[in-house]
Amino acid sequence: MSDSIKVPNRRQFLSAAGLMGAGAVLASCAPAMAEPTKPNIDADVLNFALNLEYLEAAFYLAAVGRLDDLRALGGGNAEIQLLPGTDGKSMMNFGDDDLGKATKAYAMEIAEDEYQHVKFLRGALTAAGVTPADRPVLNVGSAFGAAAKAATGADAALAFNPYANALFFLHGAFIFEDVGVTAYKGAARLITNPDYLEAAAGILAVEAYHAGEVRTVLYSQRAVVTPFGLTVAALIGKISALRFSVGGGKDQGITSDNTPTGASNIVPTDASSIAFSRSTDEVLNIVYLGSKAKPGGFFPNGLNGAIK
Repeated sequence: MSDSIKVPNRRQFLSAAGLMGAGAVLASCAPAMAEPTKPNIDADVLNFALNLEYLEAAFYLAAVGRLDDLRALGGGNAEIQLLPGTDGKSMMNFGDDDLGKATKAYAMEIAEDEYQHVKFLRGALTAAGVTPADRPVLNVGSAFGAAAKAATGADAALAFNPYANALFFLHGAFIFEDVGVTAYKGAARLITNPDYLEAAAGILAVEAYHAGEVRTVLYSQRAVVTPFGLTVAALIGKISALRFSVGGGKDQGITSDNTPTGASNIVPTDASSIAFSRSTDEVLNIVYLGSKAKPGGFFPNGLNGAIK
């Protein structure tokens, strides 16, 4: 140890600690106006979340034939765009194998969760004296093909239909679920009302359960070769890379190297094993399939509300 460094004795240390404690007490007694004021944009944040929940609810409810339940909640009569052959009023064909049966059960459960999220957020906003954002125009049809084309670069991907079979449905679900988790976590710092924050944390937890469920089932199919000539692991890796590029560099596939032999990566996190956060701009870049400045993708006319 260098001679220039003095180690305090016990009395000096306790004295310094006492001064620090006194300083902390004095600081806590400072006028409240000295603290930076956090703007209250809770209503805007909740309406932003409501727009995303409209999208997730539409995707899942259409798969299980309950799209009219979403329309019945109110919020306007904006168009919900579907692919030919999908009407949202009948259950899609998940298949009779183990994958199909499991995916159907998961889809029915998640559809109810997303329906309840829409119902809850609309109710919470109304109770607070805020008008809930109307449901915007939603594209849960051709937007998936556009996303697949952007991810793979293949023109044939434009025909991608998440309602064609269970495996494709899981790929469609993968596009949304991780985004929901990161969006809610990113919004946590924006919410001032502790009751709203607790509710948002509860919804985040549910979205995380959904994401883990979808990623786990996809991992079990990681070596399956898709019609695009890519294994499931590789195709998910390309979807993840697309979100990474426009969503703030925060994304991971279902294996460590996007190959079937790579290590399992069910839970995408940073180096400290903490879930990623995304800003509203980064979320918009993903759901608009490009840039927050140009509505499109899953929201052809953009979101409704102040954050859009």
